[in-house]
Amino acid sequence: MITKYLKLSLYCLTLVMIMSCKKDKELLLFNPNNPSFNYSGRVFINSNAVSLIGSASSVVFKVKGNFVNLLLQSEFKPRNYVALVINGKYQKRYTITGDSINKINLKLPENENNTIEIYKATEAASGEVLFHGVEAFDIASVTNSNTYSIEFIGDSITCGALSDNSGIDCNQGEYIDQHNAYLAYGPRLSRLLNANFVLSSVSGIGMYRNWNDENIEQPIMPQVYDNLSLNEDDSKPYNINFQPDVVSICLGTNDMSQGDGVKERLPFNSEKYTSNYIEFVKTIYKRYPNTKVAILNSPMIQGEGNDTLVKCLNKVKSYFKINAEKDIEIFQFDKVYPNGCNYHPSVDEHKEMAEKLKPFFNKLLKK
Repeated sequence: MITKYLKLSLYCLTLVMIMSCKKDKELLLFNPNNPSFNYSGRVFINSNAVSLIGSASSVVFKVKGNFVNLLLQSEFKPRNYVALVINGKYQKRYTITGDSINKINLKLPENENNTIEIYKATEAASGEVLFHGVEAFDIASVTNSNTYSIEFIGDSITCGALSDNSGIDCNQGEYIDQHNAYLAYGPRLSRLLNANFVLSSVSGIGMYRNWNDENIEQPIMPQVYDNLSLNEDDSKPYNINFQPDVVSICLGTNDMSQGDGVKERLPFNSEKYTSNYIEFVKTIYKRYPNTKVAILNSPMIQGEGNDTLVKCLNKVKSYFKINAEKDIEIFQFDKVYPNGCNYHPSVDEHKEMAEKLKPFFNKLLKK
């Protein structure tokens, strides 16, 4: 009799194991063009894969069940990075390699629906992250209940570059290894305000010249903004369906930099900076006639340099007040944030910056 019960127990155990294996095999492939996937930011959608291009560009969806496999690939070798959020809680950055499609296996909480958010942690110049869909039992779309929308235009600070050394220490690895756009001030501020956002940002870029270039070999922001990948490739225009309530511009750090100290660097040209800024803001108003514009000083410049920069920003503000009856608002950081890698803001400082910006943007959005 004992033997009989033992055989029955073994049979039941084997059946459970078989059913568990079968459960894994029942995961279905959901292609990236499935309507349940909600994309935002600078992305390019095609049938085979969706390219996450710009900083913090993203895909959001719900998973029914407690298993999902994310299918991601880096356009460039050796790697790229994404930030993962599950049910509103930031998890970590994941390294995505470029040799093949990466399958990230996730065991989810025992909920009927789990919200998954995948954000490109790096900027456009770091290459695309290709989203090939997911394997799951079922998926559903996420309802967007945000009230406002903001576009953040800027340089490496806005990208969240050199802010996160949790995986690779400063001055080690490659430039992209300390990027975390999800934890940069713009996305953090947007979450505080329940706002949708897009980042249009490029490391080293300026309004009339770049960190180590007098706009001779490298394009400036006004020359690349209308291109989807924020470079000189105009074959894919930036024409996503996004109408921000506010456009935030934080450019000037690189215009005022001294470069690498080796390449010839001319003195800062206030007139050129101001005139380029005015023309660029005109293009913003042309694209978004009903938007409000906020211009920020640099969180990496202080003293006389900051005084010069703020004088230029006030001239931009005055021009539009007089000539277009547009009220541009200026926000001034009251200190520098230098504790990330290479004098950039750290992830903790980005959090502080977002908290400092919240009352200013909250008032602007409700004005």
